[in-house]
Amino acid sequence: MRLLLIEDEIALSDALVFMLKKKGYMVDAAYDGISGQEMADTDSYDLLIVDRMLPYKEGVSIIKDLRMKGIKTPVLILTAKDSIKDRVEGLDAGADDYLLKPFSAEELLARVRALSRRQSDIIEGESIRAGKAVLRPLHKEVKAGKETIRLTLKETQLLELLLRNRKQVITREQIINRVWGFDSEVEINIVEIYIHNLRKKLPPEHCGFTIETVRGIGYCIKEGEHV
Repeated sequence: MRLLLIEDEIALSDALVFMLKKKGYMVDAAYDGISGQEMADTDSYDLLIVDRMLPYKEGVSIIKDLRMKGIKTPVLILTAKDSIKDRVEGLDAGADDYLLKPFSAEELLARVRALSRRQSDIIEGESIRAGKAVLRPLHKEVKAGKETIRLTLKETQLLELLLRNRKQVITREQIINRVWGFDSEVEINIVEIYIHNLRKKLPPEHCGFTIETVRGIGYCIKEGEHV
């Protein structure tokens, strides 16, 4: 499970990242609202943990923007604001849960587990349609007509990232950060290898879409009858 933590208190952020990784989660961290929003916009996380008070962009504003874009990733708000009005505002913006500071590690983990179970129930029946094909991320496969095309885990994650963001170009750096992790030492050419493998497995005449190279930038999905 992949988490994004947006928290500007660096010492707290580092402690939470360490704890969550120790429990087996993959965790990326952002320390201000703008960079956190940019990372969350890729819609490649299973859960967002968002501090209410952030530099540059406040947590509730981030959540509102995500929901307006149709991004349904569960959000847990961390905050020192404990008034009913503040809680209602966060939940009305689209947050799924609220955790008041200071909090115990056990309570945070319990909230994360609860939201994880809820998200798993949603994702289990979820599929992503593109062209004439359907990606089923949970099963790591693409259905194209009567054909079932099996994918590896990384191929699935890469294709899902491209399909969920099909209206924009995804850079090679973004792919490495989202699929392999910000602290990964993977070389940039690994992305080209995985793109090559996906193109071989997903012929456009069967799937109705192609993975286009945008020279010097990255990749995007092109759909249509004449791809």
